[in-house]
Formats: sequence, C-alpha cells, structure tokens
Amino acid sequence: MTAADPNGEGVTKTPVHLWIVGILALVWNAIGAFDYLATQFELEFYMGSFEPEMLEYFYGIPSWAIAGWAIAVWFAFAGSIGLLLRKCWSVWAFGISIVGMVVSSIHSYLLSNGLEIMGAGGFVFSIFIWIIAFGLFFYARAMCKKGVLS
Repeated sequence: MTAADPNGEGVTKTPVHLWIVGILALVWNAIGAFDYLATQFELEFYMGSFEPEMLEYFYGIPSWAIAGWAIAVWFAFAGSIGLLLRKCWSVWAFGISIVGMVVSSIHSYLLSNGLEIMGAGGFVFSIFIWIIAFGLFFYARAMCKKGVLS
C-alpha cells in the first residue's frame, strides 16, 4: 500500500514496521482501555484481584483525574487506529493522550498516596507506560513528516 508524498513527488510505500507498530500499539492500548472500563464498571472478576487498599484508592479517584485517565486511554486507542489508517491526526491523538496522562499522574503521584499504594513495581510500570506513550507520539510524528501518514 502507498501513501501520498507531501512534496507531491509521487507516492511513499507504507513500511512494514508501520503495520507492526500499529498492531502492537492497538493491542497495548486496547488492554489499557479494558483496564479503564473494568475499573470504572467495577467488574468483580477483574477488581477482585486487588488488595482492599488498592480498591479504596481506585474508587476514591476524583472525577478530574478520572477524566485525565479517560483522555489518556481513549486518545491513545484512537491514535493507534490512526496509525493503522495511516492518518497524521494520530500524532494529535497521541499528544492529547499524553496531556491526559499528565493530569492523571498529577493526582497519582503528587496529590495522593498513589505511589505508596502502587509501590515500586507500579511506579516502574508507569514509567514504562510513559516511554511507550512518547515513543508512539514521536513515531507517528516521524511517519507523518516522511509522508507515510496523510
């Protein structure tokens, strides 16, 4: 498949790595979307695996932080779809997702005892999530600049 070259010099072939990154991003962000939905709907089969302190923390997150979390999850999911559709708007979607992560993280790490509740493992996993989020943003931006996304 090909995408239009922004310089009008023909077409740019879609690299195989776009499909690999796009599919992996979609699966990764679908897991995040499931986690968000399972937590918000308090699905017993999912939430039953958490300690009482963690449940109290999750159920006590203020609305503005939940909104940030929702923005982070759903815009990242949309950005993944945008990659697979070869659309430049995926850059914006990943960028907005990062803004949502900032809002959510302000609550988790600055205004609550989230770090204490999640422990070192949870904090390391959060860093991993941030690395992936920025990686997807910069990847989408590079693909857009190269004309792979339109």
